[in-house]
Amino acid sequence: MTTATITDLGQAVEDAAAHLYVWALQDIPQDLRDALARAAEKETSVTGQRVLQTILRNVNVAEDQKNLVCQDTGIAVYYCRVGEGFPLHPARIYEALKAGTERATVEHPLRSNTVHTLTRENTGQNVGYRVPIVHWDFIPDWDGLDVKCVPKGSGSENMSFLKMCVPADGVTGIKKFVLESIVDAGGKPCPPGIVGVGIGGSADYAMHLAKEAIARPVGTRNEDPLVAELEEDLYELLNETGIGPMGLGGDVTVLSVHVEHADTHMTLNPVAVNYQCWAARRASAHVAADGSIEYERDA
Repeated sequence: MTTATITDLGQAVEDAAAHLYVWALQDIPQDLRDALARAAEKETSVTGQRVLQTILRNVNVAEDQKNLVCQDTGIAVYYCRVGEGFPLHPARIYEALKAGTERATVEHPLRSNTVHTLTRENTGQNVGYRVPIVHWDFIPDWDGLDVKCVPKGSGSENMSFLKMCVPADGVTGIKKFVLESIVDAGGKPCPPGIVGVGIGGSADYAMHLAKEAIARPVGTRNEDPLVAELEEDLYELLNETGIGPMGLGGDVTVLSVHVEHADTHMTLNPVAVNYQCWAARRASAHVAADGSIEYERDA
C-alpha cells in the first residue's frame, strides 16, 4: 500500500485514475497469481500445462519490465463508493476519472480502444461518449471515496450472456444456462478465468451483478450460504467441461466462479454470465476528503 497527499481534490481523483488504469494493466493481484499457480499444480494436460507456465512467465516479465500483461488495454471501468460527506460532486468525480484515463493513455502510452459504435471511428484516448464507464454506490455517514479500476478486454467481454429464466427452471436451470454459456464461449475469452454470474433484479441489473462478481478477489465466497454453495457447485461443474487453458483441453477451465444476487419479481428469474479472462486486472485506491490517496493492490 502506498500513500500520497494532494490538496486539489479533483486533481487527486484524476491522479488516482491515471495511476490505477496503468497499474491494473501491468501488475495483476496476488490472489490471481496464487490461483494461476494452483491451476498449474493441478493441470495434467501437457498442452494446458505449457499454456499455464507461459501465462505465469508473462506475469513475471510484465512486472519486471513494467510492461502490460496483455496488449488489449480494454475499456476503462471504474467502481466508485462515494461517501455522502465526500466534498466533490459525482459530476466532478466523473470528469476527473475521464481526465485520468486519457492522461494514462497518453503518458504510458496505451493502445486507444474506444470507438463510435456505428462509424467505428476512434473517439479519443480511451475516452468517448459515456466512456469511461463508472458504477456508483453512495455510502451514508462517510466522507471518503473508494475507486476500483477494472479494465475489461473485448475477448472476455464478448462472451457475455443473458437469459430470462422462469422461476420453474429453479437452480437446475441456472446451472444449465451457465454451463451452456461457458461451453459456447470455449477458448475465446482466454481461459482459465473468473466466471461472474448475476441472478435476480431485472435484466440490466443481473448483468451489472455479473460484472460486479468478476471484480471480487479470486475464490471469495458470497455471504449467503445458498449462493456460496452455488458458487462451489458451478466451479466444479465448469471444470469438468475439459475446455482447459486457452480452450486447448485440460483440467482447469475456470479459476473461480463468483455469484452476486438480488431479490426479484415473483415471475422473473434473470441470469447473466460475464467472463473475465485469466488476466483479471483490477486495482483500487482510497481518496480521503483531504486529498490523500492510499493505493491498495488486492482489494
